Amino acid sequence: MPAVDANPRPSVFGPYTHPALAGEGEPVEVTVLMPCLNESETLASCIEKARDGLAAAGVRGEIVIGDNGSTDGSQEIARRLGARVIDIPIRGYGAALLGGIQAARGRYVIMGDSDDSYDFSRLTPFIAKLREGYALVMGNRFRGGIAPGAMPPLHRYLGNPVLTGIGRLFFHSDSRDFHCGLRGFNREAILDLDLQTTGMEFASEMVVKASIRRLPVTEVPTTLSPDGRSRPPHLRSWRDGWRHLRFLLLFSPRFLFLFPGFFLIACGLTASVLLLPGPRVVLGISFDISTMLFSAAAVVLGIQMVLFWLFTKVFAISEGLLPKDPRIDQLFEVLTLETGIVISGLTFVAGLVLAIMAVGAWGAGGFGNLDPQRSMRWAITATSLLIIGAQGIFSSFFLSILVLKRRQPTPASRRSLSA
Repeated sequence: MPAVDANPRPSVFGPYTHPALAGEGEPVEVTVLMPCLNESETLASCIEKARDGLAAAGVRGEIVIGDNGSTDGSQEIARRLGARVIDIPIRGYGAALLGGIQAARGRYVIMGDSDDSYDFSRLTPFIAKLREGYALVMGNRFRGGIAPGAMPPLHRYLGNPVLTGIGRLFFHSDSRDFHCGLRGFNREAILDLDLQTTGMEFASEMVVKASIRRLPVTEVPTTLSPDGRSRPPHLRSWRDGWRHLRFLLLFSPRFLFLFPGFFLIACGLTASVLLLPGPRVVLGISFDISTMLFSAAAVVLGIQMVLFWLFTKVFAISEGLLPKDPRIDQLFEVLTLETGIVISGLTFVAGLVLAIMAVGAWGAGGFGNLDPQRSMRWAITATSLLIIGAQGIFSSFFLSILVLKRRQPTPASRRSLSA
């Protein structure tokens, strides 16, 4: 551990002062933020590098440690070196960072892990991009260089490329390293995103919401070194990887529900229409009523998935998880509760008519044995329409409840209601 000044000078941030660190009441442009949970082996090195980085950039800033309940003396080390320690009672990487962001005094925040894997002495590129007006400046380890042993092969060749690729596809992000821990951002812009997650997926939430809100985002090359700890990292590859993937899916209902739903509807409907007149032979393979049954099931499931997309979209907008979408408002101007009930009701009636016709044909034959090649085609079609119509009616009522929450009364309407 680097030596500490033997004759420290008093400071509101601790007994140690540094020319790059602003005192209480002095303006702060940049806050260097580090989450911490028992990082006594590496914290001092990170803080000293951060001080050097601020000095090299010619910036008066501060260093904030978001401590997550360390029991190894990390807090005392940070205070001795002039950092400000914020105690975060809620456990988790995201909780520690969010608490530090809220407590930061700087206009800009540069965050990074306190395990000595990132070089805090090279902050100038991040600060320069932030001053240019970018709301989020991501580090890119693949462009800057990954030292041998700094990143496990599972993360380097599978986890990071796959999750970054999914994020870029789902959210049209320009970031090529979704999970780089060293990044800078405009504090107010990030607070406006209303970040919620408390775990490792906090890193993904920041990039995803910044992309959804169309904030100006760029990246700069940064290096990654092996961390300096003797203990294993807090990161758990498969658990945290799943949490990141789960988050990406939940924030993209189009890819989770809508696109797969449309695919099932298109395939199922095409097969059902082709098989309705009779069996088909393709490449020597016969397709008949069994295929038609699975095709009808695909149509029903596809419609359910599309409805789930609509439910999720409306709920996410209502809760502030996703920004307002004018297309949804336009859709509900046409798709009212009454419209949904009428369309779904007609579908249900069509299925009921086909079912009655099928029973009538059975009765005309004396209720004896039926030819499944003919009768099942009627039965499958009738049953599918009945299910689709019923779920459409119930979904219309459910959507109307979700929409009621979105349409909050104005102050004028409240006064008129109470008058």
